[in-house]
Amino acid sequence: MKLMRVGAQGRERPAVLVDDQHYLDVSGDVRDFDEEFFGSGGVQHVAGLLESGAGGAVRSIDGERIGSPIARPHQILCIGLNYSDHAAETGQEVPSEPILFTKSPNTLVGPHDDVRLPRGYSKADWEVELGVVIGRRTSYLDSPADAAEAIAGYTVVNDVSERAFQMERGGQWCKGKSAETFNPCGPYLVTPDEIPDVNALGLWLDVNGVRRQTGSTSRMIFDPYFVVHHLSQFMVLEPGDLINTGTPPGVGMGFNPPVWLQPGDLIELGVDGLGSQRQHVVGPRRPE
Repeated sequence: MKLMRVGAQGRERPAVLVDDQHYLDVSGDVRDFDEEFFGSGGVQHVAGLLESGAGGAVRSIDGERIGSPIARPHQILCIGLNYSDHAAETGQEVPSEPILFTKSPNTLVGPHDDVRLPRGYSKADWEVELGVVIGRRTSYLDSPADAAEAIAGYTVVNDVSERAFQMERGGQWCKGKSAETFNPCGPYLVTPDEIPDVNALGLWLDVNGVRRQTGSTSRMIFDPYFVVHHLSQFMVLEPGDLINTGTPPGVGMGFNPPVWLQPGDLIELGVDGLGSQRQHVVGPRRPE
């Protein structure tokens, strides 16, 4: 299944993508794709609705805003330097275990919403990534193999970053990762049964029509199952939590000279089988 949320920001309705042009509105049976939904067997419930032919109306997606496929999660966890070729382009050593940082949950926006640069920006960057959504309350998994049962599905994320805040303001990565709109997500959440091999997905990203990132999850240092198992040893993962699993090479800071995002830029990105995103970059919010 491909779960999605459709409608104006803050008033999104849960839905299931039927084909490229249509979705099934399930808001009559499901409140939202949130912690309660994932933690109470909601994915299986919606699958049952589809199998039985129940559910709401089938509607055209034309002209509709697509929101993040998940409601605001309990936490957004991110893995840094998780592609060997990306670590090389940044001049850093391949980590011996996953590097963890967080993004504020309120960075989450839809896949085609604007990316708004923060006040004081100077080194804004892009990062196409595979997103993993947790499907049940999870802690102390016995092995990476057990992680498969804890994953509700996969999605596309753009881990937008302001590198000056990240690298030059006291070493706190979350400062450069948590500006508003800095985590476009979607267009949908794809359940694991539709992904033949999560470790063989292509990723790509263009800026203003120029290909900047090309990669494959096969180059991950720590695959999604390892990451979920690893994180479960340190914290409780809640249903609906989002994990950004790292980015392949081609980020702006990796060029010589570096290439940074500016107002007016267009970012397009995608992951095989998970859809694509398109964002316009806009300037900082004006003081009220």
